[in-house]
Amino acid sequence: MRVHLVDGTYELFRAYFGAPRATSAVGTEVGATRGLLRSLLALLREGGVTHVACAFDHVIESFRNDLFPGYKTSDGVPLDLLAQFGPAERAVEALGLVVWPMVEFEADDALATAAARWAEAEGVDQVVLCTPDKDMAQCVRGSRVVCLDRLRRRVLDEPGVLARFGVPPGAIPDWLALVGDSADGFPGIPRWGQKAATTLLARYGRLEAIPDDEHRWDVPVRGAQALARTLREHRAEALLYRTLATVRIDVPLHERLEDLRWRGVRLEAFEACCRELGDEELLVAGSSLRPR
Repeated sequence: MRVHLVDGTYELFRAYFGAPRATSAVGTEVGATRGLLRSLLALLREGGVTHVACAFDHVIESFRNDLFPGYKTSDGVPLDLLAQFGPAERAVEALGLVVWPMVEFEADDALATAAARWAEAEGVDQVVLCTPDKDMAQCVRGSRVVCLDRLRRRVLDEPGVLARFGVPPGAIPDWLALVGDSADGFPGIPRWGQKAATTLLARYGRLEAIPDDEHRWDVPVRGAQALARTLREHRAEALLYRTLATVRIDVPLHERLEDLRWRGVRLEAFEACCRELGDEELLVAGSSLRPR
């Protein structure tokens, strides 16, 4: 059995910027929600997809905003996209999937918690994190827990993480702390780029293990003196950024693994949803799809 865990926030954003615009009978924008449902129906048609859950950032802000004021917020997100989060969550539930709408935590935390909980569960061969988000590479474990970029059909296992980032999954939060993550709103350490971060973390493993004095670095790094100086000056910030980049695996998810088994659309709710969306094709597609 493979367990598919879907980043609903990413899927909704992707649909908003990639799917055709559409309005409901009452004039609200629903194009992203339609696109999201089509994407999930395509996933459910694939072979071996039996257990699925979908996590959303029901509120964009999370506990991380209390730790760092510059962390990502809903500022700048189109209002007609924000307005679709609630309807999208209800639509995915009507599709018959488990939905985790996050408020204090983020969608990534829910997915990471589920992956950690069920990776070794009886009968589970693989957990597939359906997201291209580089943050989630830290959750990868061998070929047991992998990331799937559904758009590019690219699977990222542990050798793939090492090939892409130059560090193993466990060092991804340290790597992001040094180079920054513009999508999440923290800048990284001045002067530190991907090459330097990769070289030093590949050698020392963790931020704490990188010596303050560049003369103690036993790997060659261009601009070592300036890099060591900025790390000394900003080490506390780097540790904070690592905390921001580290996904939580203690989200209170109440479902059992068997609850994630897809048993088909919830017909009455799905019919009402498709009427609201003004999309009869979705209704036909969802109603004709049968669980495996």
